[in-house]
Amino acid sequence: MSWRPLVPRADGPRQRIGVGVIGFGWLGQAHSRSLSRIRTLFPDREFEPELVICSDTVPARIEAATGDFGFGEGAADWRRVIDHPGVDIVVIAAPNALHLELIEAAAAAGKDIFCEKPVGGTPAQTARAERAARRAGVITGVGYNYRWAPLVRYADSLIGAGRLGTITNYRGRFFSMYGSDPMGVLSWRYVAEEGGHGASTDLLSHAVDLAHMLLGPITRVVGTAATFIPERPLPIAGGGTHYGRGEPHDPRGSVTNEDYAGMLCEFAGGARGTFESSRTMVGPESQMAFDVYGTQGALGWNLEHLNELRLYLADGELHTGYTTVFGGERFPPHGNFVPGSANPIGFEDLIVIEDYEFCRSVLARTPHRPGFADALEWVSVQAALLRSCDSERWEPVVSLREE
Repeated sequence: MSWRPLVPRADGPRQRIGVGVIGFGWLGQAHSRSLSRIRTLFPDREFEPELVICSDTVPARIEAATGDFGFGEGAADWRRVIDHPGVDIVVIAAPNALHLELIEAAAAAGKDIFCEKPVGGTPAQTARAERAARRAGVITGVGYNYRWAPLVRYADSLIGAGRLGTITNYRGRFFSMYGSDPMGVLSWRYVAEEGGHGASTDLLSHAVDLAHMLLGPITRVVGTAATFIPERPLPIAGGGTHYGRGEPHDPRGSVTNEDYAGMLCEFAGGARGTFESSRTMVGPESQMAFDVYGTQGALGWNLEHLNELRLYLADGELHTGYTTVFGGERFPPHGNFVPGSANPIGFEDLIVIEDYEFCRSVLARTPHRPGFADALEWVSVQAALLRSCDSERWEPVVSLREE
């Protein structure tokens, strides 16, 4: 798709899609901004998102939702979002432990659901959520937004076309420094009762989901996990995010989930893989990355260099080494945001693409990917990883799908 001036549709009215958001923290706000931006970036769309109602427990966030973001209504009670007759899509950006209750209520009301990953705090909760949505027949989406990076889509096309030959090895990782400071506050992400599992849920889920998209299912794993910072300052009620920082004199609480998780694995297609995730490692600041190795080439991508893909093709020429492929309008829909080549897009642009594609699925009434079935595929791997951490041996991946 090449860049072009925005031209409105001339072949009829667009269908309204009413959106309700539950949870107005970082990602709730990001989705709200992104849904509003769709109309300025995708002139050929067949729908018009409308921000109908937003729910949060913090009054200042509700005021921001209605005063700054353009929501028609705000509420402290999330049930008002699900019960609102003008809401078609419920966007869930609340803490992980709340996902299941919200999803079951939205599914029972017949609302289509977009939920930030991991769709629950534990594998069992994700399985229940997937079953509730499947039985209700609603369209589901999950916030595995790195799938939508244009260069990741290009990497997927190269692998699918066989340009790398037979894939033999995969390396996936998500290293983040957000938890490396011992003074970082004990947000819900560090508490098993509120966030479920730790780095495996928050970070490793992204890395494995991309591997599922690029290479297919994983059949068995062996893994390990650890908590390196066992206590953190307690946060101010209703304030800050998991990037917040406390003071040495602040009261402390215990971290009850893992800071690190890693595993070896085997793919159904025969490739071998390694995966790691850490929220306390010092150095990589947001290294959500993967490398794929085949018999005819290799490629790699790193969120810290969102607009670059490292590519090596063994084409018989007398040269070696990777080529850097820069993002640009030749990799759709990059050109909807900026024209030319090597003019970068950013993190929230991926969320715009994510929300646009989900709305398209809702309009067409077709299953969306990534949806709750993809979330279930990840937690089936996670469950095997957690079993392996206890057994200290290889464990098979068994689907957690509930009938």
